[in-house]
Formats: sequence, structure tokens, C-alpha cells
Amino acid sequence: MNILDAIVGAQDGEAVGALANQFGLSQDQTVSALGALLPALAGGLQRNVSSPSGLDQLSAALGSGRHGQYLDDLTSLGRADTMTDGNAILGHILGSRDVSRAVASNASTATGISPDVLKRMLPVVATLAMAALSKQSAGPGRVSGAQMSDNIGGLAGFLDVNKDGSIADDMMGFVGKLFSGR
Repeated sequence: MNILDAIVGAQDGEAVGALANQFGLSQDQTVSALGALLPALAGGLQRNVSSPSGLDQLSAALGSGRHGQYLDDLTSLGRADTMTDGNAILGHILGSRDVSRAVASNASTATGISPDVLKRMLPVVATLAMAALSKQSAGPGRVSGAQMSDNIGGLAGFLDVNKDGSIADDMMGFVGKLFSGR
């Protein structure tokens, strides 16, 4: 199961409903927003796990963190500490606020949802992505590190615009477009 499926299916779809209510979106808009935001997060995760110690660091974060709570207790999604945690996750995955803004802007173009809504939504989506990975890496149906990397990579494949097997050039082109417009 990939990250998007895990979030959309969480608590029989109630995670999508909670996000929709929190950000004033319809269920369809929320699923569309998730579909537009998660590939960028997965791309960042894929870059992280492809570094020599990246998969070990992700596994340690998932094993020692409390990330699963975000799918278990949907009321936590609206709390300030969730935003703080989400922004920390974004900093690690995407590296900068400029990249986060670019992701929101790109998702806005794809979905028609306001970039301001998507910027506010992105940290919450990051916590949900980590929660989904946490759930996949723990318990009886746990996935191995290689399977987790494959799940991340499958979603990140959406970012490989030119289908060359690497999202790095596509992300750099995307970020380059962001800064060339100034």
C-alpha cells in the first residue's frame, strides 16, 4: 500500500474528512490536494533514503517517534504541535521554505485550490505521510526497509516528469523555475 492509499483509507476515510473540515475543502478537493502534495514529499523522502545513512535515519525516526498518532487520533491534526512537527518534517524532507512554497504553488496549479490553503495544509500532510510510513514499518504487517523505499519510490515516480529514473533533475528544474520568475 502506498502513502496516499494509507492516508485516504485511514479510519474508513475519516482522515480525509478531518482534513476537509480543517481546511474548508470538499472531500474531492482534499483527495486532489493529497494527490498533488504527496509526490513532492515522497520525492524528498526518496532523496533522503537514497543517501548512505538515509534509510537508517528514517527507520530510526519512525521507530522512536510518535508519528502513528496522527492517523490514530484525527483530532490531533488541528493542534499547534502538529504544525510544529509537520514543519520540522518538511524542513528535513524538502530543505527550505522556498521549496515548500513551490510545492504548494505547483499543487495549486494542478488542483485549483488556493496556494495559501495548500501552504497551511502541507505540514499536516507531512505528519500524515510520516504516520502512514510509521504504521507500515511497525506491527504484524510491517514492511521492510526495502519495501518502504519501494512504497516511497512508487509515489515519487509521479515526479519523474521526463521518466529518466531520477527526480533530482525534475525537482531542480521546478525549483529553478521558481527562482527565475523573480
